[in-house]
Amino acid sequence: MRVTVFGTGYVGLVHATVLAEAGNEVVCVDIDEEKIARLRQGQVSIYEPGLERLVGENQRAERLSFTTSAREGVEHGRILFIAVGTPPEEDGSADIRHVLSVARTIGQHMEGPKLIVVKSTVPVGTADKVREIIATGLRERSSETGFAVASNPEFLKEGSAIADSMKPDRIVLGIEEGDIETETLLRELYGPFNRNHEKIIVMDVKSSELTKYAANCMLATKISFMNEVSGLAEQLGADIEKVRQGIGSDPRIGYHFIYPGAGYGGSCFPKDVRALIRMADPEIFDPVLLRSVEERNEKQKNVMFKKIMSHFNGDINGMTFAIWGLSFKPNTDDMREAPSRTVMEALWSAGARVRAYDPKAMNECRRIYSDRPDLYLAASQEDALKGADALVVMTEWRVFQSPNFELMASELSAKVVFDGRNIFSPSGARRNKITLHSIGRPAPV
Repeated sequence: MRVTVFGTGYVGLVHATVLAEAGNEVVCVDIDEEKIARLRQGQVSIYEPGLERLVGENQRAERLSFTTSAREGVEHGRILFIAVGTPPEEDGSADIRHVLSVARTIGQHMEGPKLIVVKSTVPVGTADKVREIIATGLRERSSETGFAVASNPEFLKEGSAIADSMKPDRIVLGIEEGDIETETLLRELYGPFNRNHEKIIVMDVKSSELTKYAANCMLATKISFMNEVSGLAEQLGADIEKVRQGIGSDPRIGYHFIYPGAGYGGSCFPKDVRALIRMADPEIFDPVLLRSVEERNEKQKNVMFKKIMSHFNGDINGMTFAIWGLSFKPNTDDMREAPSRTVMEALWSAGARVRAYDPKAMNECRRIYSDRPDLYLAASQEDALKGADALVVMTEWRVFQSPNFELMASELSAKVVFDGRNIFSPSGARRNKITLHSIGRPAPV
């Protein structure tokens, strides 16, 4: 099938590549000429396991191509996906100007019947606006070309996006009632990913748009809930890791997204929680729970710094801290709203220096903090420890989870570790006379 994807960001590039891998002829459109030039050379600017290899293979097989020509993209695809970014406005609401800009472009260039599918995470009612803009463009050109607009939100996890796309747990299709042609076309497109068992869920467009936000906000709520309980555990002398195992064994709760930590970050959860809050009309409905989820997360991002200041009696001026983990989660280089940024910036404000290491996010950190003289980007996790007073763990990369406590004890002058992801063994720390501060445990152990 001939498919066009507008947008070569995280969602657009992964979606286009996976559709090409399934045998479709896919054209990606982006206005960023430098990015398109790099992609044509097989260079992917984001880190996602397996993505660069698949981009290269499908380009060589001539199933995947990249262009800056919107006209070419519109002409190519029978199905046109809109997968551009929807960054937050100052008030937290989603900025859909790029989505609407693509809609205008489609209305200007469309010559034959098209199915336009909104893949971007958008507020409820956006598909209606897309439909109106395209219809206006066609009227201005006196064109009677038919088209349909559908919603097809993504449910990718950074770090496992290829697997999530190849073997999705659900495929949500928002389709106008009675539009059998659109449903048939999308079922055909997603057929290779729907063979094992029925994964397609068809609903109305507005329900589909809300489903994406509801899913992310539900997961964010679980995280914030566990972080709130972790604070209670510390106060009451309980161990949150034992509590986590106890409640996770209940199948109604499960073990996913109940790990206490230093707060959630990334490009989705913070943005989508705020956006869903802003969708509510405060005169009609007050989203009390969602506001609490956001508030708890913002406070949680400061928990590690508060532990640091408490341990050192409020004075860390001139001290050096090793930071392990910069990305908001493992298997990505994404530092958007990462808790590590909150901690590092607080350390710098208090007069401390940082020696940081991350397996994949070093270039991103260099880009964000290129002007920081008090930041040293280490060559390895061991290098980060050299000359440091203490270690702060902010991302649960697997490579950090079998630590050399003897090395830590010899390198860290204060012999203290602040474990923001509860990945270190308290007994291992005790054997090496390291003070270990964790999340949701009653006292340093």
